Amino acid sequence: MSEHLRILLVVGPSTGGIGRHVHTVAGEMVRRGHDVAVVGPAASAATFDWAATGAAFVPAPIGGASPRALRRATAMLRRAAAERDVVHAHGVRTGAVAAAARLRPLVVTWHNGPHDRWRRRLAHPALEQLVARRADLTLTVSADLSNRAARAGARAVETVVVVAPPLPSAGRSPEAVRSELGVGARPLVLAVGRLEPQKRIDVLVDALAGWPGPVSPVAVVAGTGSLEADLRRQIERTGAPVRLLGRREDVADLMTAADVVVLPSAWEGYPLVAQEALRAGTALIATPVGGVPDLVGPAALLVPAGDPHALQLALRHLVEDPAERRRLGAAGRERAHTWPTTEQMVDRLAQIYLDLTSRSS
Repeated sequence: MSEHLRILLVVGPSTGGIGRHVHTVAGEMVRRGHDVAVVGPAASAATFDWAATGAAFVPAPIGGASPRALRRATAMLRRAAAERDVVHAHGVRTGAVAAAARLRPLVVTWHNGPHDRWRRRLAHPALEQLVARRADLTLTVSADLSNRAARAGARAVETVVVVAPPLPSAGRSPEAVRSELGVGARPLVLAVGRLEPQKRIDVLVDALAGWPGPVSPVAVVAGTGSLEADLRRQIERTGAPVRLLGRREDVADLMTAADVVVLPSAWEGYPLVAQEALRAGTALIATPVGGVPDLVGPAALLVPAGDPHALQLALRHLVEDPAERRRLGAAGRERAHTWPTTEQMVDRLAQIYLDLTSRSS
């Protein structure tokens, strides 16, 4: 696409999937010759190397809840958008700041449902209405979010995929990873995600706490979040063989070493960890929520959200049956070949931006 676009991407507080997605889009758009700026919280620069994308990064208090932070974020967004052809905000709360600033043309991607915390959950429907009615185009990552956006008054809605950027090649052998973790010959279960209510790591802890028989799997969890202390207390109280590893840069190594990846979330959009597990050929157990069923098809075991017993049964089935793990791993790789590529995802976004700028000129 030869047209030169001046693009403003807006991201809120993120240490995971949304930030990685915006980082990927920024880098790909710059590589194609577009002028890209990213506005986001200053703290995100510690997690994501925005300079590596070639995009300009503008720190702003996006996601701040105080009236002063909201006023500053709105004013800074207006300044950053002054010389831009299109604004693309990621997340409903981030989109609400862009909508309040009356930026046009405005694209907003809905990546998640209502917030875990009850105060933000109560305010979420009002934010959805503001964003839906002021965005020129609403993009969603799952059919249920498309329905929410339509009910909130969105004038144009399109479901898009969020392609996980490829993980680096594993730097260590599975044996070396297992040795470091002290797992020995026991089955290794991996969960990757924020330690927040949505991810329901507590369900994994309960599933392993009541494990029948003398030898249980060992579960390791890569990620940080507000529930870390609560989960450590739950693990200590129940004696569950679960280890919280904190933030890790070696997810590819962990995934290659794992026998099973578990995603026990209460809700997910188009989860990157599920994509990574299927690409790696590691058996996946997930919940049939949000965009997960459409993403994985028959290439994963799906168990009801919030049900430790069902999760335990699925884990027992896989850890006791290596042939079934291999079958799911092969099915995962095959499924991954059917997904759009990063290039196709960015092609679609570039066309969206071009269509909107053509209409507004």
